[in-house]
Amino acid sequence: MITPYGVLPQAAERLDARAEIWPDEVRIAIERLNLDAASYRQLSGAHDGDGDAIRRAVLEIVEARGKMQNPVTGSGGMLVGVVDEVGPESPLGLAVGDRVATLVSLTLTPLAITDGLEGWDGQGEQVPAAGHAILFARSIVAKLPDDLRPELSLAVMDVCGAPALTARVVRSYVDKGTKPVVSVIGGAGKSGSLSLAAARDAGAARTIGIVPVQHEADTLNAAGLADVVALADARDPVALNAVVEAAGGPADITVVCVDVPGCEHGAVLSTAAGGTVIFFSMATSFSAAALGAEGLAADVTMLVGNGYVPGHADYALQLLRNEPGVRGLFESRLDED
Repeated sequence: MITPYGVLPQAAERLDARAEIWPDEVRIAIERLNLDAASYRQLSGAHDGDGDAIRRAVLEIVEARGKMQNPVTGSGGMLVGVVDEVGPESPLGLAVGDRVATLVSLTLTPLAITDGLEGWDGQGEQVPAAGHAILFARSIVAKLPDDLRPELSLAVMDVCGAPALTARVVRSYVDKGTKPVVSVIGGAGKSGSLSLAAARDAGAARTIGIVPVQHEADTLNAAGLADVVALADARDPVALNAVVEAAGGPADITVVCVDVPGCEHGAVLSTAAGGTVIFFSMATSFSAAALGAEGLAADVTMLVGNGYVPGHADYALQLLRNEPGVRGLFESRLDED
């Protein structure tokens, strides 16, 4: 870590991304980055979708910061690569040659890119790349499964915290004798589709998938992951609340998986008194969520999805394998990218 002194890696302005490792570290030869959705959307919007400009922006961020941390959204993503060197004191259980996905954010992962991202056109969240990354002793990493192509595994593992926490919260209701109504805002996306599958798997009484446009509604209906699919702009609290009510709400649990700001108040308003709102979007303003709930006199528990639940990667991959609708959504998105 370079600056400022004394902070943990995620809060650092710049990390030391040299290839040399400490005894408890691991170096990864990177193959592919996966930019988080909020970060890619911001970069694309800031550069009017110009792929060359987006590519230059990512290179400039990594060069300046020694990691991939979008200065506007504060978010990064994750990566796939091959273990290149393992320190003798590393507790991660890795060996040279293992193909892995990092399950910690690129915002705290020392990263150097050596190919200028020449294999990426800037038009998508998955970024073919060459270079190296450093994992710390407390980093989280998973070996890639043999039965899935790396791009698919990366896409799933990028959001694997969402279904695991959703399932945990749903089960907490079921264990108390209540089968909850679960609304997922952004239900046709990666984290949203997995969260819908997890809610059903964990025993939800009813699942509601909220999407902003008709083609996403058609896609989600075809996938069969939600009991009801509804159209709403999640930035319009009154409209969102009405749509959730009509779909069988209010929701006992609302899961926010969209990558645009301004969805906090609608999520709170459409959640039942005593319910739970889980925020998985890096576009969330947590001050807006807290103050909005106060202003609405809403008695709801608000959780920040931190991306880690024990066993989260295995659970997400299990859902992908067991739910054809989830797999179809992920594969079609990869094909589009």
